[in-house]
Amino acid sequence: MEFLQEKEKRMQFLCSYGVFVINGMLALSIGSLLPFIRDARGLDYAFCGLIVSLHSVGNLISSFVAGALPVVIGRKKSILLFNAFFALSYLLIIFGNSNLCIALAFCMTGLARGATSNFCNTTINNLAPGKAWIINGLHAMFSVGAFAFPILLTVLTAGNAGDWVYACYFMLVMGILSWILYYILPVENDKLEKTDKGSNFAFFREPLFYLCTLTLFFYLCAEQGVIGWMVTYFKDSGLLDASLSQITASVLWIMILAGRLTTAWLSTKVPKERLLLVMGVGIVLFFFLLLFSRSTPWIVFGIMGFGYSMAGIYPTTVSFSGGIIQKYPLAWSFILTLASIGSIVMPSIIGKIAETAGIFYGMSSIVAVVLIDLACIIGLVVYISKEKGAC
Repeated sequence: MEFLQEKEKRMQFLCSYGVFVINGMLALSIGSLLPFIRDARGLDYAFCGLIVSLHSVGNLISSFVAGALPVVIGRKKSILLFNAFFALSYLLIIFGNSNLCIALAFCMTGLARGATSNFCNTTINNLAPGKAWIINGLHAMFSVGAFAFPILLTVLTAGNAGDWVYACYFMLVMGILSWILYYILPVENDKLEKTDKGSNFAFFREPLFYLCTLTLFFYLCAEQGVIGWMVTYFKDSGLLDASLSQITASVLWIMILAGRLTTAWLSTKVPKERLLLVMGVGIVLFFFLLLFSRSTPWIVFGIMGFGYSMAGIYPTTVSFSGGIIQKYPLAWSFILTLASIGSIVMPSIIGKIAETAGIFYGMSSIVAVVLIDLACIIGLVVYISKEKGAC
């Protein structure tokens, strides 16, 4: 824990972890609120897929811009600018009365989420470069917020489905709180220095950059596809009732939390590449179980296994790219931006298929994604193993 000995670094650590709890709530609110917004506004599947994708568009834009903008205005001003979209988005959801307002609000949630992911991952990686347990710990905090929001929403809507709007007021307060946390956060090297352009982009010659980016791309396809559509899928297919459908999101994130804590612990004892391979196999097997089961116990077991298996894929992959991120200031922005395209494309694909062929076939498209992601993981593991053997 040497990196936490200084007071300023401890503050960076605690604030980053705290903000990531709120970011988890923000991320899960998209899928959890979607059925309520859809019913209240009379939206079709295609438009729902579009607005979930717009969340990811915002995520992509801010993931890149929030990594480059600090060169001009500084890291702190950059994150304060983008995080302001958090509270603004929920003001639009609450008071906006048109589809354009809803679309803009979902895009704003992505702008806030992406900037937070970029800022916190970079901050924590700089505190402990390449340490998988500390990155897994950060993403465990994301999971805490992620499983808490659907439970809150279920409690609020138990007596009246129209009370979903109070969850939006709660998120408005959380948006203001996250902005305050960033305001008091001490920031080292606030204004990033411009360096030689060629050396800035030398990571494009690194095979590890492409392997990590592809692994994260297809992982985010699967993650955003499941998170964005799972509640709607179970509710509209009739496999689970409305309240139980909401609880599935919390079950998923409870298991993701357990998986990230487990991965954080195991990564200090077991080679990271071995853990990543096991998780890759797990998401394939358990997604098949989740999708094709027709009884509640097996569906819940599939959700639990899928959440537990997917838990450590993102942070462990990020930890493999830690050296590149530290060496090249713009590398993380490019990794996150390119990978985030997956989370933009997939929800719209699912929505389009669901509109024409049904929600089951829309969700079935994720099968191809998890299989390709497993292939990318195998490629990454083989590369890392060869690099270790060459050392």
